[in-house]
Amino acid sequence: MERRWKISEASENTVDALKESLKINRAICNILVKRGIDDYDKAKHYFRPQWSDLHDPWLMKDMDKAVQRILSAFEKKEKILVFGDYDVDGTTSVSCMYRFLSKIYEPGHLDFYIPHRYREGYGVSKMGIDFAKENGFTLIISLDCGIKSVDLIAYAKELNIDFIVCDHHLPDEEIPAAVAILNPKQKDCYYPYKELCGCGVGFKLITALAQELNIDEEHYHCYIDLVAVAIAADIVPMTGENRVLAFYGLEKINSDPNPGIKALIFLGNIQKKLSINNVVFVIAPRVNAAGRMDDAKKAVQMFIEDDYNKALEFAEMLHSDNTDRKEADKGITTEALEIIHADEMLQKKKTTVVFNDHWHKGVVGIVASRLIETYYRPTVVLTKSGDVAAGSARSVPGFNLYEAIHACREYLLGYGGHFAAAGLSLLPENIEAFTKKFEEVVAATIPEELLIPEITIDTAISFQDITQNFYSIICQMEPFGPENMRPVFIAKKVMDTGYSKIVKEEHIRFVVKQDKLSFTGIGFNLAEKFPLLQNPFDLLFTLDENEWNGTTSLQLKIIDLRSSEQ
Repeated sequence: MERRWKISEASENTVDALKESLKINRAICNILVKRGIDDYDKAKHYFRPQWSDLHDPWLMKDMDKAVQRILSAFEKKEKILVFGDYDVDGTTSVSCMYRFLSKIYEPGHLDFYIPHRYREGYGVSKMGIDFAKENGFTLIISLDCGIKSVDLIAYAKELNIDFIVCDHHLPDEEIPAAVAILNPKQKDCYYPYKELCGCGVGFKLITALAQELNIDEEHYHCYIDLVAVAIAADIVPMTGENRVLAFYGLEKINSDPNPGIKALIFLGNIQKKLSINNVVFVIAPRVNAAGRMDDAKKAVQMFIEDDYNKALEFAEMLHSDNTDRKEADKGITTEALEIIHADEMLQKKKTTVVFNDHWHKGVVGIVASRLIETYYRPTVVLTKSGDVAAGSARSVPGFNLYEAIHACREYLLGYGGHFAAAGLSLLPENIEAFTKKFEEVVAATIPEELLIPEITIDTAISFQDITQNFYSIICQMEPFGPENMRPVFIAKKVMDTGYSKIVKEEHIRFVVKQDKLSFTGIGFNLAEKFPLLQNPFDLLFTLDENEWNGTTSLQLKIIDLRSSEQ
């Protein structure tokens, strides 16, 4: 699949001024300026995050109401239920709040609840509220959900159950009648940072509660590793407070992790220092798999367990769920690709809609993302759920998927989601009509360039720039994530040394040179571009370290290449 290359340069004067101030490589200053770090003070906060950079939690709307309601529950010895979603953000949020409240509140007056993905669906559930009523809970703290649960929170109020909502999703016009709503995205909330994940909002409530009760920071900073896992898994911007929280969370993960995280690291066979990338691809899938394949409650049981061996038992269950998830994901992706390959008309469309009544509904969202890797276009994967067809949709960057699905609502029983991802359900007899309408809507509205993957290039460098000191500064830009991605470089008019070769029929092991300097590198799934190495070519890559026989050297992780004449 050909990809578009996009590069933009920052103001030369601003870059020059920053270089003069920081005394570091100009290419790095170029990257920093494009990320909004354009003076010494901003660079200092960026490269040296501090706990003191975090905002005062009391700036968040309703924080005083939330804290006072919890203190009132303590005083009256009410039963408190900590309620959260079944994904990574939800289960870590619940684990943080439950662990903290367990330290300061009486045993027997506290429990947690995770809704079952298939019996109850996303967010606050009637079954959860009924559970609270039957068991005498009069306060529910919802985490990573609740902002859209207007009717259910009204139902809870009828049962004399109060809600404190900690959420980060965009509110609708009507918000629930909760005792307190903590969500920086509320129109009238002036909290300075808007991009916290659900666990981050919960951590702010914990911080305010600890401050009100004069509890030392060490008694809640100890949960920062769980917050970092949530930030990584929920793909929120790695800027501002998220970057500070992830920075300290990674430190804890690599020094003294939660027993559950430690167990997942062991099962993931990670023997080196973890990065956010490891958390996203090793920790998060195992936690998510619990809710996808079975019951996410055991993820919380793992995170709140102090005994490592017991935590390991729960982690092994998650690990097993993830193995099942991977098998289902692989098998369904293969079947879905076969459907597309067998239909020439479907291959030529600007959308993909595939359906099979036996596919596991817990992985259809992942499969939709996999299909986009081959057929780069808005994609819907449907399966049978009871008497209806249900599934997940994924978009390509820049295209509003939710609006496209909204335009097809006449054929749907229900739908929800956001710009890039959505869920939907419909009667099986309406699949064909929906497929046709979805194609019409997308074909009429999507710009052609959005159907070609885009690679954003941070800056051009030469091989002379690539030194150990240069790489060291790049590493200090961690943790990486949305809006602070690992820098992608372009080096122009690179030559092959004659030692590059195709490995495992799909990949290229590069040995390349520019002027008199040479570097090795690996390019995955680039074998078809091997003939381009005969002439000068431009190379896109990130930097990495390679350890071999006790020796560490810098290497290139090749993303793409094309002829220098293009």
